[in-house]
Amino acid sequence: MESSIKEYGNISLEGLEFANFLIDTLLDKQADDIALLDVRQQAVFADYFLISSAGNERQIKALVQSVDEESKRDAGRLRKAIEGTPEGGWILIDFGDVIVHLFAPEQRTYYALEELWKDARLIVRMH
Repeated sequence: MESSIKEYGNISLEGLEFANFLIDTLLDKQADDIALLDVRQQAVFADYFLISSAGNERQIKALVQSVDEESKRDAGRLRKAIEGTPEGGWILIDFGDVIVHLFAPEQRTYYALEELWKDARLIVRMH
């Protein structure tokens, strides 16, 4: 899949369009097993969960840095909060309408967000 970041320009993206931008950003940094869930019917605190895996701590750090920097620079969006640590194998980046979850494979299996939010609509799944 070819990245479409360049077509976004420096504008403020919202909702599904922003989630797609984030998918492109994660793909550019070789993220694994990407899932985008529409949680609008199940949650009042977010519209979409973007869940992805990374092979190691260094890759998690690179993904966090890319998401943070490219969201600000290319999509006009700043994160509201960040939780977790690469060393712990889990990072949450909160953009309000979109929440990004980056996991080491073991933590992704342990937390099983796709199972926890199984009533959410799966929009994108990329293995």
